[in-house]
Amino acid sequence: MAKSDAVWGIDIGQCALKAMRCRAGDDDATIRVESFDFIEYSKILSQVEAEPQQLIAEAIETFLSRNSVKGDRVAISVSGQSGLARFIKLPPVEAKKIPDIVKYEARQQIPFALEDVIWDYQEMAGGSEEEGFSLETEIGLFAMKREQVFDALQPFEDAGIDVEIIQLTPLALYNFVAFDQLRDLPSEEDYDPDDPPPSTVIISVGTDTTDLVVTDGFRVWQRNIPLGGSHFTKALSKDLKLTYAKAEHLKRNADQSEDPRAVYQAMRPIFSDLVTEILRSINYFLSLEKGTKINRAITMGNAMKLPGLDSYLAKYLKDEGKGIDIDVALLETFPGLRGVATLGAPAFKENQLSFGVSYGLALQSLDQSRLKTNLVPKELVIDRLIRAKKPWAVACVAALLLGCCLNFLGVWWGWHAVRPEKYKAAFGKAQQTVKMSVQLKKDDTKGKEDFAHVKAIGNRSFDLCDRRMLWAELYAAIRQCLPAEAAWNGPDPENPKFKIQIGRRLETHVMQVERQRVAKLDQWHKAVKQWIGDDDESDPPTGEGWVIQIKGHHFHNDPGGVQTAQFVQDNLIKPLREKEDIELPALGEGLKEIVSTKSLGISHPVLIGTREKPVTEQLTNSAKQDEQDEQVSVQKFDFTVQFVWKPVTRRARKEAAEKGKQGGRGAQR
Repeated sequence: MAKSDAVWGIDIGQCALKAMRCRAGDDDATIRVESFDFIEYSKILSQVEAEPQQLIAEAIETFLSRNSVKGDRVAISVSGQSGLARFIKLPPVEAKKIPDIVKYEARQQIPFALEDVIWDYQEMAGGSEEEGFSLETEIGLFAMKREQVFDALQPFEDAGIDVEIIQLTPLALYNFVAFDQLRDLPSEEDYDPDDPPPSTVIISVGTDTTDLVVTDGFRVWQRNIPLGGSHFTKALSKDLKLTYAKAEHLKRNADQSEDPRAVYQAMRPIFSDLVTEILRSINYFLSLEKGTKINRAITMGNAMKLPGLDSYLAKYLKDEGKGIDIDVALLETFPGLRGVATLGAPAFKENQLSFGVSYGLALQSLDQSRLKTNLVPKELVIDRLIRAKKPWAVACVAALLLGCCLNFLGVWWGWHAVRPEKYKAAFGKAQQTVKMSVQLKKDDTKGKEDFAHVKAIGNRSFDLCDRRMLWAELYAAIRQCLPAEAAWNGPDPENPKFKIQIGRRLETHVMQVERQRVAKLDQWHKAVKQWIGDDDESDPPTGEGWVIQIKGHHFHNDPGGVQTAQFVQDNLIKPLREKEDIELPALGEGLKEIVSTKSLGISHPVLIGTREKPVTEQLTNSAKQDEQDEQVSVQKFDFTVQFVWKPVTRRARKEAAEKGKQGGRGAQR
């Protein structure tokens, strides 16, 4: 939808909806108002029995029945007490780093997480930039809770109105006054913050609150005073014992009442409180901005039509005794507005005191305002941008679809020339062949699966038989790793009655073989590491397995030197580690299996718990029949050997041998 150059400024007040439709004027100093609307609610939004959302929705519905916003930009206001405004002086900083500094300041100044608020900022007039550094920069920081923003937007979203700008009411008033009432301001380049022009106070008395804005046209300060027109009504209702509706009617027609004096007497405390708060706010501002002069006050809002209120304010804001000299004037004209038909309308003249906010909103929508901050959520702007692009996307899809259709027609024409009906028989035979191929593949796959299942059953059966042989294989391996019982030729010179020297017999006496299941072999290896020689295997065992312990002794003590532990190392430890020709029990008639100790799962043999020297022991010499037994002294060496055993079945050895991963030579005849 094409955008028009008209804008709507809609002020959702506590008592009524005020709206102005404007366009840019013939010059930069004016804008043209084309139409307006003033819709009063049936109840004030702050009344206990009122339903604000419903009342606002009804007012918007009435507004749309009398006006069209199609194609126009729409700006709305939210009350100053709903938002937060801070003005921060930044230290000298690089201009490009101002956004980062402002974000840091926002975290410090806003008493909520930044994710929970909508915020915006703007550099105020008076700063300067030298060599890329911003000096004396003042930032206006404005924020509002996210849920409050969406609450304000909801009635418009429900009515199908896209709001493009959300502005705080005091800032909209500032934009209006700076454009329309302060007509003789210098340009921003000529503005000197150390010698600013005199400031003006805007006093906008609303239904529940009064917005007080102080500005010199370039800088702005605002405060929300919690007193408004409804407080006068409540005072009348309380003192004169009237209903709220009757008290409101009496307030608006005080001069025509039976006893005007009683009416004003009931409202006098509110007059006093309002003036006190205004004076307090002005004095506080002057304490902050020392040297600032305030010479003028503009009063606005329909509550200012209350007889005597403007003169009461004028009396107390121009009091030489208190050092206050501010001229108070009721807003009467709009020098920057053009549009005779609208400005001369009776309804506009009657309510012109309340159109300042709508005026300021329209100025911002026309990009002719000084403050341009916007509290519309960015995600909402993105959604609307996407929605605006949807017609173009649909057009692109339609064009693409048309191209696809044309392409399809070309392809279809080619297909039609060689349509499948001509080759139906051939296609049928090919399809049968494909089906047969698929079925054969399924049968082949099924056969492989059945074979694998049967093979797995057979392997489990073989493994069961193999496991029964594991201990027999282990004991056979231990026996074959012991030294052979070879005789020494010649008698023992020390004991001639012995045909073989006991100290040179190549035999080891095994007294005990024990086993222990170990869950963590690396811990066992760590515990016996002190007994491992330099020639032991470098990699420690891992996982679980058996630790086999052999206890025994030998008498092999050469007269030329004691061999003790070395004899065990050479004739038991070394074979357990390296022996390649272990003959296992027969696999069948005429078959035998020759394997290595490694292929049986034997590893890491170690000699532990030995004495450094043998001990002397008496042995009985079995003599011949014609001789008597004789006691002989021999050197006996006790030893304990441990090694790791991870059982390997015959089938596993065979598979490993086939893959070339083990040193076993397999079954031989």
